[in-house]
Amino acid sequence: MAVTFSVNGTSVTIDAPAATPLLWVIREQVKLTGTKFGCGAGLCGACMIHIDGERAFSCQVQLSEVSGRSVKTIEGLSGDSSHPVQKAWLAENVPQCGYCQSGQIMSAAALLAKNPKPSRDEIVEHMSTNICRCGTYPRIVRAIQRASREA
Repeated sequence: MAVTFSVNGTSVTIDAPAATPLLWVIREQVKLTGTKFGCGAGLCGACMIHIDGERAFSCQVQLSEVSGRSVKTIEGLSGDSSHPVQKAWLAENVPQCGYCQSGQIMSAAALLAKNPKPSRDEIVEHMSTNICRCGTYPRIVRAIQRASREA
């Protein structure tokens, strides 16, 4: 099945089975590897992307579901790490191993797009969909707070 959609502003047509998880299309066919495979069950957030501005677990979205839609990956957030969340991530030294960071950043960016000045509780609630095995949660919260102040 051929499906046409936009990835980071570029139109792509992918010929693959309709039920192929979007995560694998992004990584293997579009060749954007910033989106990570974590659990494959929509429980960890490592594969978080935006579809039409809404965050989504790419491991749980089938290729057929994105026909005609706009997909944004970590590579499309900014070409030079100038997005306020990316800058705050670096300023707060959030990453340790770094594996979950693209999904964390995409979740945080989605939150701030909808709620530019979230409370700490709103940040914690929103980010509960993303797991960090290194336990950098306090730094993640600080980075989102910083990005909300500096955006």
